[in-house]
Amino acid sequence: MKKNQKGFTLIELLIVVAIIGIIAAIAIPSLLRARVSANEAGTIGDIRSIISAQAAFQSAANGWYAPLTCLNLPSGCIVGYPATAPTFADSTMAGQAAPPPKSGYNRVFVPGALAAPLPTTLVNVVDGFCYGATPTTQNQTGVRGFGGDASGRVCQNVTGAAECTTPSLAAACTVIQ
Repeated sequence: MKKNQKGFTLIELLIVVAIIGIIAAIAIPSLLRARVSANEAGTIGDIRSIISAQAAFQSAANGWYAPLTCLNLPSGCIVGYPATAPTFADSTMAGQAAPPPKSGYNRVFVPGALAAPLPTTLVNVVDGFCYGATPTTQNQTGVRGFGGDASGRVCQNVTGAAECTTPSLAAACTVIQ
C-alpha cells in the first residue's frame, strides 16, 4: 500500500517564513519614515492655518491678534461680532487655550502681551503670538520641531526642540520655504 502524502515540507515552510521576514525588514522602516513625514507635513499645515487665521482676525480686530480660543469663538473677543458669523479657525486647532497633541506633535500657543489700552470693541486681544509644535516622541512621531508667528514665517528646529518659547520666533530661525 502506498500512501499519497500531500502538503509542504518543513524546509519549504521555513523558506517562506524567511522570505516574509526579509520583506518585513525592508518595508517597516519605510513605513515608519512615511508616518513621520506625514506627521510633520500635517503639523506644518496646521501652523500655516493658524498664521492665516490670525492674519484674518488681525484684519477684523484693527491690527490685534487673538488668543487661541478667539479664533474659534470670535464673538467673545470682538464686541458686536455676530455669533453666527464664520470663525477664523476650527475647534480642532483653536478650540482650547492649551492645544492638545495632534498628529504626533505636542502643540503650544504663546500669546503676546494684552492690548493696552484696550479698544472698547475688543476683549483680551494680544500684540503677537507664536504657535509651535514638538514631537510627542522624538524620532518616532516626528524629528523636527516647528513654529510660526505673526511675521508669517514657519521655522524648523532639526533637533526637535521648541521654536516657540516667546511670542515671536528667533530672528535666526531656520525658515521652511
